[in-house]
Amino acid sequence: MRKSIIAILMTFCLSIMTYAQTPRDRATELKEQAQSSLNQKDYIKARYLFKKAYEAFATRENYPQAIECGVQANALYVRENFYKEGFELCRDMDQLIWAGEQNQKKVFYDLRFLVNKERLQMYTALKNPAQAKTQLNKLEETANLAKNDSLTEVLLYTKANYYYTFNQNAQGDACFRKLINQYKEKKDYAKVNDCYKNLIGIARKANNARLMEHTYESYIVWTDSVKALTAQDELNVLKRKYDESQLTIQEKDDTLSAKQYIIIGLCILVVILVAGLVILAAILLKFIAGNRKLKKSVKIANEHNELKTKFIQNISSQMEPTLNTLATSANELLQKAPQEASQMQSQVAALKKFSDDIQELSSLENSLTELYELGEINVGTFCENVMDKVKEHIKIDVTPSVNAPKLQVKTNKEQLERILLYLLKNAAFYTEQGRISLEFKKRGAHTHQFIVTDTGIGIPAEQQENIFKPFTEVKDLTTGDGLGLPICSLIAAKMNGSLTLDTGYTKGTRFILELHV
Repeated sequence: MRKSIIAILMTFCLSIMTYAQTPRDRATELKEQAQSSLNQKDYIKARYLFKKAYEAFATRENYPQAIECGVQANALYVRENFYKEGFELCRDMDQLIWAGEQNQKKVFYDLRFLVNKERLQMYTALKNPAQAKTQLNKLEETANLAKNDSLTEVLLYTKANYYYTFNQNAQGDACFRKLINQYKEKKDYAKVNDCYKNLIGIARKANNARLMEHTYESYIVWTDSVKALTAQDELNVLKRKYDESQLTIQEKDDTLSAKQYIIIGLCILVVILVAGLVILAAILLKFIAGNRKLKKSVKIANEHNELKTKFIQNISSQMEPTLNTLATSANELLQKAPQEASQMQSQVAALKKFSDDIQELSSLENSLTELYELGEINVGTFCENVMDKVKEHIKIDVTPSVNAPKLQVKTNKEQLERILLYLLKNAAFYTEQGRISLEFKKRGAHTHQFIVTDTGIGIPAEQQENIFKPFTEVKDLTTGDGLGLPICSLIAAKMNGSLTLDTGYTKGTRFILELHV
């Protein structure tokens, strides 16, 4: 009887241990699966698994692991511009941290710091300096209360990034110098080097030429000085080793030959180190020369681009009076030689359109970073109106259709209508029978698509790769200059989107205009 009771108790204890272990193991498994998906660049799956791991760790009251997974999930939300979901997750993490602090009777400064840092990054990405500054102040307050050196270093770098992002370069330089001085005091020259590279990356991303030039100059000065610092440190190490060797020799009263061998060995070591320093200096000089050459190449490329734009504008301006004269001459010949006059008018009109398209193409290329303003439209009504404007061009055996819900979205109405009209008119021209459709599809909280499909002759496979590239072939201008699709593609880019050809569709032609809000 006693043995039976003991066996039952052991079984009960093992069951409790297994039950207690399962959620923890499940949470760890979810985290590992999420990391694996992230490494494979399957971002949607990784985001889902990190969210589940966050919830599992939260259930187990493992607050550091939960917040780590929550921060990973939030970063993936931000990657796809899902800011609403990101802010909701941050609020949920705040509640979890508060509950943990109440439970364990202590403040989790490091976890609060991580969540506030995520909010700061989202407000920075949204170009909201006021809210970003509020989060930055919270970060500074948390770091000061935590009295943690690692948080202080992260805070300095975060502040520098904030100031540079919002063009407060003086404050950014101050934070940057303070951070670099800390690393210099610790003789952590690798981190100093990384700081300069990160700042160059920030300047390049913000397209801040002045900041990039200033940083490059500072970086070159640093690379020159770090060689002397490194050499001095290594020399001090060698000197210390030599002194220790001499002391050891004196203490042990070794023989003269042993002393000579040690000195010779140290000399060889010094020679090797000096040779290594020479090689390192040569590599650094080559790297610096390469950077200077790259900088010069970028400057030359920008100058050439400006010259190209001015050249195109000058050519177009010089052609306009001549084209107007030709048009007038064609009108005067209309009564005497109507056929020749009509042909001349057509050619002059084609040249004028080509000149206008070239100027617009050049203007769009030089203003890609200037996005169009957005406004609210009703998708269903808008698409119906666009299709109505094209119906007069559609052949009698072709059926037009619109599939768009009565939904409000933000976009630039004029530019969107311009792209869709061009695509639909092209479809009408090349489609003899069948159908032409305009569809709207919502692909995410901030992503939607306009799809134009026809059952026409399609685009040959050998031409598909170059349809969005201008001037890839010589064309008869009276049949079109081939600049329509390149112009539409650039307009789509200025709408924070893209225009692509669906190469998998083979029953005609399908264009997909994807826009992000």
